[in-house]
Amino acid sequence: MKKRIHPKLTVVGAGPGDPELMTVKGIKALGEANVILYDALINKKLLKYAPANTLKIFVGKRKNKHEYKQEEINALIVELALKHGHVVRLKGGDPFVFGRGQEEIKYAELFNIETAYVPGISSAIGVPGLAGIPVTYRGASESFWVITATTKKGQLSKDVFTAAKSNATVILLMGVHKLNEIADVFMEEGKSSTPVAVIQNGSLPSEKIAIASVKNIVKEVKEQNIQAPAIIVIGEVVKTHKYYSVLTNNLQYQLN
Repeated sequence: MKKRIHPKLTVVGAGPGDPELMTVKGIKALGEANVILYDALINKKLLKYAPANTLKIFVGKRKNKHEYKQEEINALIVELALKHGHVVRLKGGDPFVFGRGQEEIKYAELFNIETAYVPGISSAIGVPGLAGIPVTYRGASESFWVITATTKKGQLSKDVFTAAKSNATVILLMGVHKLNEIADVFMEEGKSSTPVAVIQNGSLPSEKIAIASVKNIVKEVKEQNIQAPAIIVIGEVVKTHKYYSVLTNNLQYQLN
């Protein structure tokens, strides 16, 4: 008797990179997967939690390098779920933080496919925290913005201009290639001395961090050859980094 196929999509967050930061529920989903569609930023060590006969397909998208367009990924999810059963869509960070996870869920549901969502540790919070920088700190920051630096049209997000006017911590994803523009926006708001951290490959052994003021961060990033994927953190919370005074020419700081 032919085995009955039960189509299902589970969108899973893989966290910022360190495989040990994957949730137990996410690992369980991998262990039940018939198919895994995984992105560029996930740690491939996580694939070992899937059965040996699980179909594993790379569908990653990076700047100017797309294996599949989003519409093609949506169609592939449906095709594979109907053919094989349980599809796990494995995404870096959290799938609902600039991960388009909800788009994929809504598309699958148009075909009456069961769906589920497993949160992951968002790199926007986890990466700064692991580097020793909290996104909020009493006396320094009462809130934080999380912004994708680049719009669909490749322009700097208008939210960056609004965020630069606030006293909040500003966390920018996908923004290293626009760091010059971002720094200019903050300097125009009189924040040239505000501290900035740019963290590449957060949570991994290859992690690199550049710390400087807004006016000097572009130079510092170039000197340290910081590249994508990296997260930009702008705000007084950067001063809580244990090496802040050393990395900024022994400047003294005081959080009130």
